[in-house]
Amino acid sequence: MAHKNKTNYSPYKARQEARKQALGAAKPASSAGTGNMGRHKKPETIYDIHEANDRLADVFRNHNFDLVSHAQRQQLAHFYRLLMLNQEKENFTRLLKLRDIAIKHFIDSIIITKYTDLQFPLLDVGTGPGFPGIPLKIMYPDQKILLGEGVQRRVEFLKHVRSEMNLQNLDILGRNINRHCVYPVRGAITRAVEDISNTLGNVMSCLQVGGKVYFMKGPGVDPEIKAAKDQWSQYYKLVQDVAYSLPNTPHERRLVVYEKIKDMPLPEEDEGEELLMDELSGDEKRRWAKY
Repeated sequence: MAHKNKTNYSPYKARQEARKQALGAAKPASSAGTGNMGRHKKPETIYDIHEANDRLADVFRNHNFDLVSHAQRQQLAHFYRLLMLNQEKENFTRLLKLRDIAIKHFIDSIIITKYTDLQFPLLDVGTGPGFPGIPLKIMYPDQKILLGEGVQRRVEFLKHVRSEMNLQNLDILGRNINRHCVYPVRGAITRAVEDISNTLGNVMSCLQVGGKVYFMKGPGVDPEIKAAKDQWSQYYKLVQDVAYSLPNTPHERRLVVYEKIKDMPLPEEDEGEELLMDELSGDEKRRWAKY
């Protein structure tokens, strides 16, 4: 029988505390006492739309990226400015320089249209501040796109972007996407870090048979592909696996596309679905009813 530690001394906690103190002593003096831990960085410069458009043109030209028109580039410049103005009070992106945003947000979001044909209506799962959904809406202004996002402050920002940029046929769902989401779509796309298997399960109820799920991943995605095959081969088949790099950069990417081949029984209806419905306005509900 084990004896109680009447002294309230824990060797494990003591070792942990010693490690913490050692790590604290090892930190550079410049980082101590600054009070900036956990605070987000703000952009040093926010260009107006005209200058941002010119600078985007230079970046796109230098990176051999010719998929956007002048008008589309101007809209991307507008989105850049809204994102950076919002960054003054929120923390939606770690990228603060226009060049980085142009490459790692705009080019990264749009370049997949070079490698695959998107199916609409298209649901952007976990869009965050609008990636890849907003750039794709700029590229496909007449197609229906739905942005799914569970963090309310991001939802408010997305609504602001939609209003300021007058983006039509763009619905915003202020909820995390899960199996209780039953809006019918022909495509789902995500640039989020969630595991492939989890996302395939979460979009099962809303993706129609024959619909596709587009995963924008890094190069080391093979373990996720294997796990998805083990779990979902009855319902999905892998139809595309494209390795590519962002042009003139070392940034490697994988586009992995699944097609839904079979429906799965719907989960039991509960309050969650009713709340999901309430997130859409009357006009949005009527638009969805057509699909």
